[in-house]
Amino acid sequence: MNRKMLLAATAAAALLTHSASAEEKVFPAKLVSHAVLPAATFIAPPKDAPASLAVSAKFTGPGNARAEEPGSVPGKDGIRETGLSMPFDGQPVQGFSGIRKMEDGTFWSLSDNGFGAKMNSADAALMIHHLSFDWDANKVDRMETVFLSDPNRVAHFPIVNEGTESRYLTGADFDVESIQPVEDGFWIGEEFGPYLLKFNKEGELEKLVATKIGDMDVMSPDNPSLQLPRLPTGEMPAFNLKRSGGYEGMASSPDKSKLYALLEGPVFTDGKPEQVDGHDALRILEFDAKKGEWTGRSWLYPLAEGGAAIGDYNMIDATTGLVIERDNGEGTAASACANPDEPKADCFPSPSKVKRIYKIELTDENEGGPVRKIGYIDLLKIADTEGKKVQGGGEGFYDMPFVTIENVDVVDDTHIVVGNDNNLPFSAGRALDKADDNEFVLLEVGDFLKAE
Repeated sequence: MNRKMLLAATAAAALLTHSASAEEKVFPAKLVSHAVLPAATFIAPPKDAPASLAVSAKFTGPGNARAEEPGSVPGKDGIRETGLSMPFDGQPVQGFSGIRKMEDGTFWSLSDNGFGAKMNSADAALMIHHLSFDWDANKVDRMETVFLSDPNRVAHFPIVNEGTESRYLTGADFDVESIQPVEDGFWIGEEFGPYLLKFNKEGELEKLVATKIGDMDVMSPDNPSLQLPRLPTGEMPAFNLKRSGGYEGMASSPDKSKLYALLEGPVFTDGKPEQVDGHDALRILEFDAKKGEWTGRSWLYPLAEGGAAIGDYNMIDATTGLVIERDNGEGTAASACANPDEPKADCFPSPSKVKRIYKIELTDENEGGPVRKIGYIDLLKIADTEGKKVQGGGEGFYDMPFVTIENVDVVDDTHIVVGNDNNLPFSAGRALDKADDNEFVLLEVGDFLKAE
């Protein structure tokens, strides 16, 4: 039996024995510390950046119409105004999408691609950040920001700043979502291709790797290789991944020899998404970081009942890891709209229900099939008996009712760090009329990390 047939047989057997809807164990989580970076945090672009990056979010109005006057277009979450208006003077540090702890106790993270879409993010500079947290003062310290660029013309397509000397990358070039620091730079997962991108320590693009599952190319509708036909009667280009379905999470093996890139959406075949027991399943693809190529090995991550996407992924050890899973809701049930089909400015039409961090296991034995979901912690029910929260929650608890929570990593044997992506200035899940801040929390989860 060849490898392809063996993987198919292994996956089929796993699907028969796995139940994504089986009862899962819920583990307790306790809030230890809480740090907040205000939503309205902006920085100047590099001095050698083109003038177009001095003011950002110029194309975020209705129909992506241009707006030149800073503050002339109100930010909205649906019909609710968020209190921040666009365009912005400078670049927003905004939502963080991926985090990794370093040996010295600091962290690397990255800003999301821009303003939620390829079409409106041509003036959003891509950047990564070196962070530390002053947990006692409840503050996020941005120690260093590295702006990403392509001075050596590694990208095989025209970038927005193609004709400039600095060639800074923007949110219309790549949708960067996950990060793994390595000795000589950073591996970053993005969603437009989807691609794996290798940058040096200066933020210069060195390698671009297209996605393959075996012999199959994986492409989103934003892949720059896809082109519409010349005539309306021509054949439309084929893609097999939904928009914004690329590498939302990317873990690394403890020895940093392998990357485990996790797609946010399922791969489609013949118009149908990959599934396990009727639940959409997302691919985890193994990549050899030393050789710079895919190994051909993969696993399936089945979404829970009510789950719609993942937010981040990091390993605990060689076989177990942490995955954020979420629905598309935001806000609390206490402020839900009476009729979800009739949203109003004073209520949440679809409040949060599934905001979790799962502990999973992937081994040689379950390769090709679904990972084992050991259990989860509920990010809507975090104990706060000592009153450590800065905002949110209620008496004796803290919650994270954000639509996107996209940062998780292990801090030590009993603690993890978790943070949201605030989708500036469009998400307002903490309050009905205020853009979400960037919130990071330190959680005590010893039993969860030890669970088998």
